[in-house]
Amino acid sequence: MALQEGKKLIGPVSLRPIFSERVWGVETLPKWYAQPEAGKPVGEAWLTAETCVVDAGEFAGVSLAELTKRYPEAFAGGATAEFPLLVKTLFPREKLSVQVHPNDEQAGALGLGRGKTECWYVLSAEPGAELALGFRGEITNEEIKAAIADGTLEEKLRYLPVKAGDMVFVDAGTVHSIGPGMVVLETQEYSDITYRLYDFGRPRELHVDAGLAVTRTSSSAGLVAPMAMGGFTRLVASDYFVVDRFAAKNEGVALGLSAKMQMLFALGEGAAVESAAGSVRLDPWRVVVLPAEGVEYALRGVGEVIRIAQP
Repeated sequence: MALQEGKKLIGPVSLRPIFSERVWGVETLPKWYAQPEAGKPVGEAWLTAETCVVDAGEFAGVSLAELTKRYPEAFAGGATAEFPLLVKTLFPREKLSVQVHPNDEQAGALGLGRGKTECWYVLSAEPGAELALGFRGEITNEEIKAAIADGTLEEKLRYLPVKAGDMVFVDAGTVHSIGPGMVVLETQEYSDITYRLYDFGRPRELHVDAGLAVTRTSSSAGLVAPMAMGGFTRLVASDYFVVDRFAAKNEGVALGLSAKMQMLFALGEGAAVESAAGSVRLDPWRVVVLPAEGVEYALRGVGEVIRIAQP
């Protein structure tokens, strides 16, 4: 989207996270976030929820959903008035349920909007941390049902050890679970459709039939090798998102993609994003959205910044 001369810019918007209580969550969060109430473990921080509000500037207090309705081309590529991607940080103290998500076609047929393809960037991991992705070998739906019933589904899953800096792609239809001992930055299609197949004995509802109807017993899920690009590292590229890693420098690093909506997530002590209009602080572990309005931005500072963009 080219910048129109004389047009008032929206500019970067910093969003306030929303914290979600989860039975498998933690009671101590990274120092960048407010700490949970006693007895209310937090499993997820939603960084681009439609109900997240802008925390400063002209749009302070305005929700991301409202901004996207006002400026669909700048925030959603013009195809829809709904924000397309949900970015979260995850804090599993216990194993997440074994679950699966439909693809776009399956979700649409059920009247549920988008499906859910996602990726996980591992921010930290203890020794032995691992994910479950798909199955060890060929397996039928009847065999999956039997393993759920007799409590042996864990034995059928394929496990993937992970370390800080790993990127894992998870296409829709892949049965998966995230283990404890890690912190993950998740990027996904904006959908909250989850079919829980197995929950390690926790008394929560299962969705076995619905889940198996969308399950793929083979998929392209797994580790993605990083690729060096001009001035940054590409961590993953898909039909729904691209995720890149930048090293902010004092002399500035050009972001590019000025015609695309971008989201920035700063690690470490944070950084700044600069344009001809000035500088905006990137607070650690929060998301700043750069609307698609033809503005060239550069990162300045010290430390890593994750950039998530529409493809």
